[in-house]
Amino acid sequence: MNRPLRTTILGVLILAALLGLTACSTLVPLTPAAADEKRAEIRSMAEQTLAQVYAQHPQARRKVEGAHGYAVFSDFGLKFLYMGSATGGGIAVDNATKKTIYMRMVELQPGWGYGIQNFRVVFIFETRSAFDQFVNSGWEFGGKTMATLQTDTQGVGAGLGVSVSPGVVMYQINDSGAIVGVSVTGAKYYQDDQLN
Repeated sequence: MNRPLRTTILGVLILAALLGLTACSTLVPLTPAAADEKRAEIRSMAEQTLAQVYAQHPQARRKVEGAHGYAVFSDFGLKFLYMGSATGGGIAVDNATKKTIYMRMVELQPGWGYGIQNFRVVFIFETRSAFDQFVNSGWEFGGKTMATLQTDTQGVGAGLGVSVSPGVVMYQINDSGAIVGVSVTGAKYYQDDQLN
């Protein structure tokens, strides 16, 4: 067996294992103590993420506080050759009621690449309907959304975030807190039944 073929097969196996572990992790029930610990970790991640966004772009604080709601996610991704995936969790917060909804995400990332990436995403919901749809019906980004992202508000500067849907602005940062390019192709967001 030649080396490129072995490398491709290894990549497929690693990706399959990652997707399998992700699927299994959502099936194993959490104990009450483990669920409380997970909620605390997610809240801490959200606070740190917002602080990093605010430090770089102070106008984002006004947008978050004035919005109907916001969501913060931490995602872990693996990319190998033409395939990749990301999984993660986060919270959505209703600014009117201060209610916190715990959520999960999964993303398939087509396209060429290698490596592991940790990144975080902040969504700002400018309208009640956009927030309600996100938390109650789930949300899915496809190729059409990505095409819109590439032609929409990026011209006004990353400091203002990127409009990903009517009434929804998004910031995406990496682990070091740098604002990075938006990548939400094939992403699905939904409520976490074990933490709510």
